[in-house]
Amino acid sequence: MEAVFSKEIQAGLDQARIDAMRRSSRLRIVIGGEVYPVLRLWKSGFALEAGRAPGLRGFVDLYDGANHLFQCLIVASEEEAGERLFEFKRATAIARGPALDFERSANAPVALIESEDRVA
Repeated sequence: MEAVFSKEIQAGLDQARIDAMRRSSRLRIVIGGEVYPVLRLWKSGFALEAGRAPGLRGFVDLYDGANHLFQCLIVASEEEAGERLFEFKRATAIARGPALDFERSANAPVALIESEDRVA
């Protein structure tokens, strides 16, 4: 059995849910210097608060706190329950280090230690 609420009560419940998600999420997107908190993230997209998210599209950067996770190409798909949903056309993971052009051996030395008696 489903509970039926008045429009005002349902809007209040939706707003409380969105506020709780915004406070608990570290995810955010940055586009053109503007920062928008991400409410939810899934494999093919993410959700922003509908009132704060203008019709975003194009390239955005997705962060988890200070960690840059993805550079994404997005399009807005729909709006539901106070959230604006965005779909990824492309989400490229950000590399943690420089690209290697050789295979790194599992037992390769980490560093080179030179002897102290060597004169520079």
